[in-house]
Amino acid sequence: MAKIATRVAYGDALKQLMAEDRNIVALDADLAGSTKGAEAKKVAPERHFDMGIAEGNMMAVAAGLAASGKIAFASTFAMFATGRAYEQIRNSIVYPALNVKVCASHAGVSVGEDGASHQCIEDVSLMRTIPGMRVIVPCDYNEALQAIKYIAYQDGPFYVRLGRSGVEQVNDENYVFTFGKGVVLKEGDPNSRIALIGSGSSVQECLKAYDMLDVKPKVVNMHTISPIDA
Repeated sequence: MAKIATRVAYGDALKQLMAEDRNIVALDADLAGSTKGAEAKKVAPERHFDMGIAEGNMMAVAAGLAASGKIAFASTFAMFATGRAYEQIRNSIVYPALNVKVCASHAGVSVGEDGASHQCIEDVSLMRTIPGMRVIVPCDYNEALQAIKYIAYQDGPFYVRLGRSGVEQVNDENYVFTFGKGVVLKEGDPNSRIALIGSGSSVQECLKAYDMLDVKPKVVNMHTISPIDA
């Protein structure tokens, strides 16, 4: 099965949402081709705003649009979304609980050849500690597609972490995303005291480890980081 990046699911979901709902707007910061936010521009160019290399301004504009009644999706690389625009997300979006969905691509080490300056490993910790911010890290295309569609009609801010690189499919077309609920992918051996819990592309690594181990562990996909499924 071909590998597909979760950022591709973002573009596909956003394109469908914007075609169906004129209240949805999309913002990018000079990286629409990479984030796949450019897919929104294909169906509704008048509701897609490229804010240039000004991520803090993009988040503030997204907040203003949300305060005016729009559902705003704002996308750039995770490093710039959560690092460069942290203060705007914290104070202008989450503090007033505005309807902005921050969907950041190229997170973690999936950026690959873009280098260490773009490999954001701090984004989850930054976002999950802001009171009121909900954090989702989908593991594959199907999960990301459903997660984006889900957050569109949930009031208030979300952070969705997306990857650059293609990943193996974990969930088939019958999968149903349930916010806040971890998914047991493998029950494991009854006598095993090992559990492997992953999110995002680490879920695929947990499944590879499962195949390698003689004593089979439980494998859980913890796609929702905040709130965590206790």
